[in-house]
Amino acid sequence: MINLVLISISLAMDCLAVSIAGGTTTSKPKITNALKVGISFGFFQAMMPLIGWSIGFSFRNIIENVDHWMAFSLLLIIGIKMLY
Repeated sequence: MINLVLISISLAMDCLAVSIAGGTTTSKPKITNALKVGISFGFFQAMMPLIGWSIGFSFRNIIENVDHWMAFSLLLIIGIKMLY
């Protein structure tokens, strides 16, 4: 349940940032455009975790033995880039 709440908060923050950026560039905001953007964000933000879960679940047997090394490698690359 905690993972679900944290994913929801992070996706909401992502949508908020994009919405603010889009709203500041619009000269004449309309409610219909806001509804279109809100519905499309809601749809895609709901579908992305489901798609990621289904892809990850289908490749589970393939990457199960090396997943910890993949995570280590990604974090190592990010850490080296941060130090650089």
